[in-house]
Amino acid sequence: MVDDVLVPMDDSEMSERTLEYALEVFPDADVTVLHVVGEPSPMWGRATGLALADDLEEAADEHAKEVFERAREIAAEADGDVVLDTDVELGHPVRAIVRRAADYETVVIGSHGGSVADRIFVGNVAEKVFRRSPVPVVVVR
Repeated sequence: MVDDVLVPMDDSEMSERTLEYALEVFPDADVTVLHVVGEPSPMWGRATGLALADDLEEAADEHAKEVFERAREIAAEADGDVVLDTDVELGHPVRAIVRRAADYETVVIGSHGGSVADRIFVGNVAEKVFRRSPVPVVVVR
């Protein structure tokens, strides 16, 4: 039995399906939704706007708010008593997810997410997490 699951989410439909899958397969687990906000860089699309923020952490929290609201809606629709925690990290998605994975028994991640441009510039986050994670990783297609 798995007690603690980490589900990285962005604002993609794939990550929503991933959370639904995690809640269905691990109905008794405590689930943490992690949203990683890329640090400001010309290669990070919307995250470049964070460079103008006075408080980077506050801006990252604001950036994640919509993702977490949707995650809570999905959890509310799931059967059973779902314990859903949320957390936001600032940084490189793969490194942030792998670092946090050590605190969980399993990571459930979507096979892809974000825009096509994000996938081209960032690379395949799921594949890198799968290869580097210290705990088992379930990749949802």
